[in-house]
This record gives sequence, structure tokens and C-alpha cells, in this order.
Amino acid sequence: MKKWIVPVIIIGVLVVFAISSYNGLVGVQADAKTAWSKVESAYQRRNDLIGNLVKTVQGAADFEKGTLTAVIEARAKATSVTIDPTNVTPEQLAQFQQVQDGLKGSLSKLLVTVEQYPELKANQNFLELQSQLEGTENRINVERDRYNDSVNTYDKKIKTFPSVLFAKMFGFDEMARFKAEEGAEKAPDVEFDFGNKK
Repeated sequence: MKKWIVPVIIIGVLVVFAISSYNGLVGVQADAKTAWSKVESAYQRRNDLIGNLVKTVQGAADFEKGTLTAVIEARAKATSVTIDPTNVTPEQLAQFQQVQDGLKGSLSKLLVTVEQYPELKANQNFLELQSQLEGTENRINVERDRYNDSVNTYDKKIKTFPSVLFAKMFGFDEMARFKAEEGAEKAPDVEFDFGNKK
């Protein structure tokens, strides 16, 4: 038997492992990138709805301009932060989440302020937009969870044998995940005070 056959077989097996690992890594990374695109799409939907909501609220002549300005500025900040899905770092994701949380807080203040304006609360366009925003917040949570699931699959793939042998060589690094908002681990303090009426 020729001496070169064994090394050729070993090299052939390594090449097959490398190709298989690379293709598998590309697939799970692509799934994670697609999941990130869906997260961005859900946030974009919220931003579009907020624009329509602001226009509807601006129709109320005596509405607090400061509240609207805060929402408009927070929306501008939220749309200015973009992330490259091929290189999602925890710092980038934290910055993205911080501006999104700022927008969510401004929007909450706007909706609380609206309670003082019966004509807005009765406006059909406003009610429809408010309902769509609630649905969009649910979509955002679902897409964030799906993104985390995709990243989990990707991270497991780059850390398991034989892919782990080739992941670093081909430049496949861990991807960042969404985490709970700061303070979310604390249960809200709910009190009911009905004036002790009998």
C-alpha cells in the first residue's frame, strides 16, 4: 500500500469537516441575522406609528408641546442608532436598547397625558393608533425572543465539536443577546387604596 494514501484520506476528512462546519455556521448565522432584521422591522413599525400618533395629537391645539417634543426627539434618537447584524456587540445592543427604552418612556408619558384630553380619547384615529402601538409592543417582544433563540442556536453551533475547531478560523464570534430592562427583576409595588369605604 502506498504511504501517501493515509495522509490524503486524513486531509480529505478534515476538508469535509471544515466545509460541513463552515456551511452549518453560515446557516445559523444567517438565521440570526434574519431574526435581527425582524426585530428592527418591529421597532420601525413602532416608529412609524408614533409619527402618525404625534400628528393626530398635534391636532389638539392646547396639548402640551413639551411632551410632544420629547417624543419626537426620542424617536429621532431611536432611529439614528443602527447595528450591523454581522457584528452585534453587547455594547451596541445596550446602546440600541437604551434609546429604544427612552422612546418607550416618552411614549408612555404621552399616553398618560392624553388622559386629560377627552376629545383625543374619543378620536377614532387616536384609538386605532393606540391599539396598534400596543400590538406592536407585543410584536417587538416576540421578535426579540426569536432573535435570542436564533443567537442561542448560533452560539451553541460555534461552541460544539467539530464546529468549534473551525469557528474561530473562519471568524465566527459570539453574538449579543437582548437582556431584560434594568430594574425588571424587581416586582412592581402595587397598592390599592379604595378609601376604606364601607
